[in-house]
Amino acid sequence: MIVRQDGKSPEQRAELERFLMDIERRALRIASFSLGQRDDALDAVQEAMFKLVRFYGQKPASEWSPLFYRILHNQIQDLHRARQRQPVRVGSRPSGGASEEAADVLASLPAADRHQPEVVFERERDLERLSRILRALPRRQREAFILRLLEGWDVRTTARIMGCSEGSIKTHLSRALHTLRKQMGASP
Repeated sequence: MIVRQDGKSPEQRAELERFLMDIERRALRIASFSLGQRDDALDAVQEAMFKLVRFYGQKPASEWSPLFYRILHNQIQDLHRARQRQPVRVGSRPSGGASEEAADVLASLPAADRHQPEVVFERERDLERLSRILRALPRRQREAFILRLLEGWDVRTTARIMGCSEGSIKTHLSRALHTLRKQMGASP
């Protein structure tokens, strides 16, 4: 077995690379929903991947996923804090966002639905509305919603990623769902 300077065999490097490729789109979607700006989301995901490889690449593969999401969560928190310290610029608007998420969702639709314009239009409109409502949620509620329902993490892992208790996760998720149901039930 060939081992490089970093102590990883070619097989370990390949496994880590596969993991990062598999998680990249989901991580970018999470960061985009949380930050609202595609450039910031790309930066957060890239930095989280770098830190995982640098500091935790030698850990067993089964530990990478929760570690990565914890690192990503911290990167997102850091960007939110940095934004709070920056003065607000008049006329600035977030870039990226919902239209890119809509493209991701549309790309995953069954082939028959892709060719029905009314279905595509309805889904795009609903996704745009959901994105607006999610961005309006308090940050912790939005994170709990994304990690639990969009990413499918269990309560324990979500609590570990977000650095809070399981009870807090349940509370944040319950409040987020209440708001989403209320807002989505309202007319567009």
